[in-house]
Amino acid sequence: MKILKKYIRDSLSIIFLSIFLPLFSIASIVFLIKLATYTAVIQLSLWEMAKLYFFIVPELLFYTLPISFFVASTLTLFKLSNDNEIVVLFALGIRPKLILRALFKPALFLSIILLINFFVLFPHTKIMSKNFIIYKKSEAKFNISASEFGHKFGDWLLYIGKENLDETYGDVILFNKNKEEEVLIGAKKAEIINDSGILRLKLTTGEGYSYSEEKFTQIDFENMYINDIMQADLYEYKSTIGFWLDKNFRDRRIKMFTLDFLFSIFPLMSLFLIASIGIVHVRHQKAKVYLYLFLGILAYYALILGLEGPLSFYTIPVLLIGWLSATYILYKKTIVAKF
Repeated sequence: MKILKKYIRDSLSIIFLSIFLPLFSIASIVFLIKLATYTAVIQLSLWEMAKLYFFIVPELLFYTLPISFFVASTLTLFKLSNDNEIVVLFALGIRPKLILRALFKPALFLSIILLINFFVLFPHTKIMSKNFIIYKKSEAKFNISASEFGHKFGDWLLYIGKENLDETYGDVILFNKNKEEEVLIGAKKAEIINDSGILRLKLTTGEGYSYSEEKFTQIDFENMYINDIMQADLYEYKSTIGFWLDKNFRDRRIKMFTLDFLFSIFPLMSLFLIASIGIVHVRHQKAKVYLYLFLGILAYYALILGLEGPLSFYTIPVLLIGWLSATYILYKKTIVAKF
């Protein structure tokens, strides 16, 4: 029996890789095309593009692994049926439940990996990815250059006289006007500093003038910092539990948990359906395995998305009971009753 289980799992692993790798590659290409659209707004280096890709890898795995397992498992059993090996096994007294046991361990292992993926890795990588994009967008707003026109720098009007080779600016003038006073600052050198998402302007060697109806003030400085010009509103991430129990996004978190949990356990939930589709008698049955594969995936995902709206969290127990009951009945009628 151990040899039989190993044989089935070895066949499964070969077919699984042949399906998963192309599917994962296609999903990666789609994401990279989407990633390229960011370059119209922000500047990304090759390393930064790679970093964004690594952030999305857990999500790519989450959506490709369950489908790959379902298709690979079904095609594995179909191949055994097509080679008449399934018929020989049943003739030797092997029961269909032994084949399900051979698929149960990899399905359980994959479901556990997917549960850890969505519950632990998803929150972390999603927050990192969003914060990175926000950070780069806020940074892009400070891509100033020397010109005859001024720049809007927060509440200040900024004029750049020249750009230096060391990525600093020379002959800088800033002007700020409000109801009470007007402020004019001139500096020989300026540098933009990014400090943990807070962008600030460092001015070196200059003079500042402040004048109103009541007084006129002049200061000379060696270094001056104009802080908190613009701060990127980054998402805060404390812990995995804190992410899922955040009261500010309660409805969104419940929806996300419901959908991702049911997607994660798809390998386990589909075992009876895998056997019902994949095990056929080639001489007496015209197998439409690829059609049934498509309909099986479509039905499961459509039920999740359709029931989540009205049932919310209760979609989990309803679909668990309903799907397993329906697929088990199908398994009993199509497989157990015949073999």
